[in-house]
Parts: sequence; structure tokens; C-alpha cells
Amino acid sequence: MKNFCITFIVLVIIIATAVCAANIGGAQAENDYLRIHVRANSNSAEDQQVKYKVKDEVVRFITPYAAQCTDKEKAVFLISSVLGEIADVADRVLRENGFNYSSRAEIRSEKFPTRVYGKLTLEEGIYDALILELGSGTGDNWWCVIYPPLCFTSGGGNVTYRSAIYDILRKFFKD
Repeated sequence: MKNFCITFIVLVIIIATAVCAANIGGAQAENDYLRIHVRANSNSAEDQQVKYKVKDEVVRFITPYAAQCTDKEKAVFLISSVLGEIADVADRVLRENGFNYSSRAEIRSEKFPTRVYGKLTLEEGIYDALILELGSGTGDNWWCVIYPPLCFTSGGGNVTYRSAIYDILRKFFKD
């Protein structure tokens, strides 16, 4: 009987947690992320190629800042403080590759469609993002997440999410 009661209570907690997450997760999720979008000048092969070169250098530049971020507010503050340098990095790569247009870097809120990053799904909604437009910025974009640092980790971007409830249940039933 004792095991039945404990199992019942744990199931109620899991269900309550799932319901709460479903009700507030969508509204809160948009506020918990700082995204990055590198938008190419156009969809020409050359503009798309240089977009990835710019992305590589910008990610390399931003990584030490992203590593310092303990919350989204700090991420926005740190990235905002180096927007000019981010544009300088992008402009250098553009010049080195023979392009005569420049870039613009800013943090702003925009509506984004649903995107999947590995096992993480970012639902459609309004998100704060570092927007890096190359030239006209009308081409296809590369995107990722600065905070939490999904693409700014030294481990090659491998992120593992764990459920505390699952860990507790696993330990409980293992004993």
C-alpha cells in the first residue's frame, strides 16, 4: 500500500508539472532564449557560401561571451556591448572574400516560425535575437541559440537535457 501511495503521488506531481509546463511554457519560452540569425545578402551560391564563413568567425568571436552568460539578461547585455565588433568581424570576412557590401548587427525582437534544434523545439513566437544582416539581408539565414548556449559550447554543440523527475523516479525504482 505504501508503494502504491508513493507511486500515485509521484504520478500526480508528474501530471501537474506537465500541465503547468504546457500552460506557461509557450509564453515563457520565448523570453528564455536569445537567438542568433545570420541573414545572407541573397540566395546566390556566393552569398550563401560567405554567410557560412561569416557565421564561423562570428561564432568564434561570440563564444567567450556566451560562455559567461548565466541568464538571458546577461547574454543580451554582453552581446549588446560588442555589436560593433561583431559587425567588424563580419565585414572583415566579407572584404577578405571580395564582397563590397557590409553587415549590420543588432538585437531586436522578431516573430520566428517553429524551429527544431536537435531534440529542442522552439515554438513559433516573438524572440529576442542577435540579427546579423549581410548586405540586404534578404537571403536564407543560419540560426542558432546564444542563450542558453546551444551552439556556443566547447563540446561541439552537444547538449544533453536531463529531467530531474526522471532521475528521481529512476533512483526510487532502482532502490
